[in-house]
This record gives sequence, C-alpha cells and structure tokens, in this order.
Amino acid sequence: MGASMAPTLYRGSRPGAEGRARDWAEIQERMLVPLYDSVYDRLEVGTGTRLLGLGCGSGLALLLATARGAAVTGCEPDRHRLALARRRFRPEPSWGRRARPAGGTTLLDCLPDGSTPAIGDSDVVTAFDPAEPAAELRPALRAVAARARHGTAVVLAGWGPPERCSASRVLRVAERLAEPRGPASFGYGMRLSGRDDLENLAREAGLRPDGSGRVACPFGYPDLDSAVRGLLSTGLFDAAVAATDQQQVDKEIAEALHPYRRADGSIRMENVFRYVIARV
Repeated sequence: MGASMAPTLYRGSRPGAEGRARDWAEIQERMLVPLYDSVYDRLEVGTGTRLLGLGCGSGLALLLATARGAAVTGCEPDRHRLALARRRFRPEPSWGRRARPAGGTTLLDCLPDGSTPAIGDSDVVTAFDPAEPAAELRPALRAVAARARHGTAVVLAGWGPPERCSASRVLRVAERLAEPRGPASFGYGMRLSGRDDLENLAREAGLRPDGSGRVACPFGYPDLDSAVRGLLSTGLFDAAVAATDQQQVDKEIAEALHPYRRADGSIRMENVFRYVIARV
C-alpha cells in the first residue's frame, strides 16, 4: 500500500490505553490474519465448532471464526480491546442478514478460570497473542487442561526465530530501553520465541503437544506514523516507555524502521510466526 493510499484514521495521536487499543484494532491486529487462517484451516474450524479465544484482543480472530460458522467465546482482560470486540459483534442495519454470526458469540472480561463454563463446551481453544506473557496465560491454560474434554485442541502462538523475523530488530529497542526494569528473559523483546517455548508452556499447563506449524505474517504499514503506532499497540514497548519516556521510544522505533522503508514511504517487515497444537 503506498503512502498516498494511507487512510486518515492512521493519522494523529491517540494517547492512553483507549487510543492504543484502537491502534491495535485498526492497524496491528490484521497482521496476524495469516496465522488465524492457517490454524483454522488445519483444525477445520467451521459450522459446529465451539471455539474459545484466550486474549481475544479486539475480536478479529473471533470474527473470522464466526464467518466460518463457528460459535465463539472470547476472553480479554484489556477492557478497551474488549469494548472494541463487542462493538465488532454488535448488529448493524447495514449488515442485513449477515448481522448475526452463525453460531453465536460470548465475550468475557477476563481470562478463564476453572469455573468458566465455556471451557468444558469448547472444541478448540486459541491463545494467538504472541505478546501475552506466559506467566499470565499459564493459569488459564491449566484451567483448560483441567476442565476441557479429552482431545480438545489448544493452540498456542509465538514469534518465530529472531533471524526469521524482521521485527526482531525493532523489538530490540524495547529490551534495550527497558533495562533494568524489563524482565531478564524478554529475549529481543519477543516473548515465546525460543525453539521449545510453546511446547514447554503447553506441558507445564498439563497439555500434550500434538503438532506445530510456521506461518509468514508480514507487517505492512502505509507510512512510518502508522508503523510506530501499530508496534506500540502490541504492549511490547510498555516497559521501555516506563523506563524512559514516550518521545524517546517513538524516536528509536522510527529509526529502527528505516531499513524497512520503501521508496513510497510504506513499511514492510517479513516475519514468521510459529504455533503449536496441544491436546487435553
């Protein structure tokens, strides 16, 4: 997409958690669509599938599942992202007969625990957000392992190897600026990027790894402004902002993006994401 085609919604500042959630929904979330589609194809998500999305963000992955006929439940602790997800599923007259998803939708404001009814009803459970800290995700996965039916598929996603992800160069900014506040195991700003990280997380939760895959998810932005805002919306730079200031983080992200800037001003980074399918 050329700079001349950049939508006006990518312009201007959106400070605060609400603005960042909108940047996630409007700029960054779509970068992971190839991951969502690849997993749904492999697991044959469709009519009759009951899917539980852990950390469902602003709901795009759930929306794609409902388009295939699945009934979905999404859990998202970020109230601003959750509000945007609910807005996405709100019927609008212009949608006509497509206003209601085929299987139904439920959106919850927290990650599930052992009492969440959706766990036992689900055929597929997804944890797609590669920025979700393992420490926060682990209790929900343990609840799934304890309550879901035998054979339920649980999908965990993470970054591919840093050498296969152009974004790793930019995410190193987060690690460098966050020191010493950033966690020592952050790893180039990329959580769950090690070779066995996803399998180990699954096993720690009591799940059995049963296959994996890699998916190309290029990050493409119409201009530098939307690239900086999209990357900030992931939450991976929060510790860096706390340790320094927003202006410095913005400046250093922009500098790190220069090698990926094209003649028309657009930004493109080639990335590979990895997923593991585990079973209850």
